Amino acid sequence: MTFDLSTKQGRKNAYSDLIWRDHGFLRVWFKNQRWISKEMVRTNQPSPVQIKYWAEQGIRTIINLRGGIHSGFHALEAEACKEHGINLVNFTVRSRDTHSPEEIFGLRDLFENIEYPALMHCKSGADRAGFAAALYMHFRQGQRIEQALQQLSLRTLHIKQGKTGMLDFFFEAYLDFSSKKPISFSDWVEFEYDRDAVKAGFMESWIGNITVDKILRRE
Repeated sequence: MTFDLSTKQGRKNAYSDLIWRDHGFLRVWFKNQRWISKEMVRTNQPSPVQIKYWAEQGIRTIINLRGGIHSGFHALEAEACKEHGINLVNFTVRSRDTHSPEEIFGLRDLFENIEYPALMHCKSGADRAGFAAALYMHFRQGQRIEQALQQLSLRTLHIKQGKTGMLDFFFEAYLDFSSKKPISFSDWVEFEYDRDAVKAGFMESWIGNITVDKILRRE
C-alpha cells in the first residue's frame, strides 16, 4: 500500500492505515495524555487534528518513539507537523527488548537539544512512552531512578506482567546492582550494563501474559 499524500488514493490509504490498521478510532477520545513536567507531555499516537491542537497549545517538538516507519499514520504526522511548524523527531524505542547504551544516551542527548515545550508518543502511550518518560525524568529533571520508574505505571496502561515488563526489568537491574555497589545510573549504563545479560535475566524469570502479547498485541 502506498501513502503518497499528493494523490487522492494515497491520502485515502493513509487515513485508512491510521484509523483502522493502527486503531486510531480508539484514540479519537482517549489520548492517554499526561504532562510530566511544565515542558513535556506524553501521549499516544496523535492524529493530524490532534497535532493541530498541540500546535495551538505551543508544542514546538514532537518525538515519535515509533521511528520513521513506512506507514500512513507517519506520513500524516509528518505532514501535519510541517504544516503547523512543529519539529518532528523520529527515535526508535522498543517495548519488548533491551536498549543499547548508545540508544539510552541518545535519548538523553535528544532531551537536552530539542526545543520545548515538547510531546513524546508511541502507539498507545503506555510502554515506549513510559520508558522514554522515565529516562527524561532522570536525565532532564534529575529524578532518582526509583521515582522516575513510576512513569511505567498501570495508570498509563503499562502492564509489566507481559514482555513489556522488560522495560521495568532494565531499571530494576540497575537498582539491584547499585544497592550492592553504589554507582550512578549513567556510569552503570556506560561501564556495567550488559544488555544481553539483562534480557536473558528477564526471559528466565518471565511468566508470559498471553492477553497482552498474543491477543491484544500491544505496542
